[in-house]
Amino acid sequence: MRIVAVVVTFNRRSLLEKLVARLGEDVASGALDRVLVVDNASTDGTGEWLRGLDTSSPSGSDYSTNLRIEHRTLDHNTGGAGGFHEGLKWAIEETDADLVWLMDDDGLPAEGCLERLTEETDLDFWGPLVVDEADPARLVFPIRLPGGTRVVHDVASAAAAAGSRRLDGIVIPFNGVLLTRALVERIGYPRAEYFIWGDDHEYRLRAEAEGARIATVVDATVLHPSVGSLGTPMMFARTTYNHTPSDLKHYCMARNNTLNLLAYRGWVHVLLFWLKTVWFYLFTKPQPARIAMSARAAYAGLRGDFTGHERYLK
Repeated sequence: MRIVAVVVTFNRRSLLEKLVARLGEDVASGALDRVLVVDNASTDGTGEWLRGLDTSSPSGSDYSTNLRIEHRTLDHNTGGAGGFHEGLKWAIEETDADLVWLMDDDGLPAEGCLERLTEETDLDFWGPLVVDEADPARLVFPIRLPGGTRVVHDVASAAAAAGSRRLDGIVIPFNGVLLTRALVERIGYPRAEYFIWGDDHEYRLRAEAEGARIATVVDATVLHPSVGSLGTPMMFARTTYNHTPSDLKHYCMARNNTLNLLAYRGWVHVLLFWLKTVWFYLFTKPQPARIAMSARAAYAGLRGDFTGHERYLK
């Protein structure tokens, strides 16, 4: 099985350098065929560093030839959605990959992660636990267990829930996940127009709709910086809302979540999401301007306009 890693990066050169070095170990061992890096028009020297890999390495040998590191720099920032669209298309249409290993530049697969993932041979879309690099017993992205409302926040709880060594029916994309060529050829590529927030979720929902076999392997891990709490309690702590101080992220979340819910859950779930948004920014964290922004984002998405987020780019 030929496995190709796809890494999407933007302005995180120091993290990318560590990740490329780690993936280079898997290439050198033969576990990984090559690494494809998609640079989203970074402005921090990432492009120059990547080009330097073509001719030199710390040892003075040809780093990219020996470790098979390939890279492309896009002409503008397309977000994670555009980066993964480009990278997955590159891997499927221009390499002989049987499996594609997708990850952001801020993840770092633990030693043996890929080997453990590839022990699972009956899946289409699967990945590791994503753990806090400062506290590896804690999950960076909590997991809602399939078939209920219980959410686990630590590795021990996830492992206990798994029973065996994996949780079927759930995966956290795009953080070290494996995809089969056959699945990608069935469902296509991530929606580039989403930019950020919701593109990975939509891709998982699309895979589920096509009957993909999905799982999280609980004894494989990717280290990741903490992102803080991903759910702000609201409605007297009966539910949570994914609030972010970033206008860019909120705009994309309001637009993309509306479209995802409409496509895969229906209008009732869309209306409930809008109700939560209004409640949250009226009573939980009063910011009436966010309600207007959410309405503009949702309306734009329903009209097929995916340019509105550009006003919030810096």
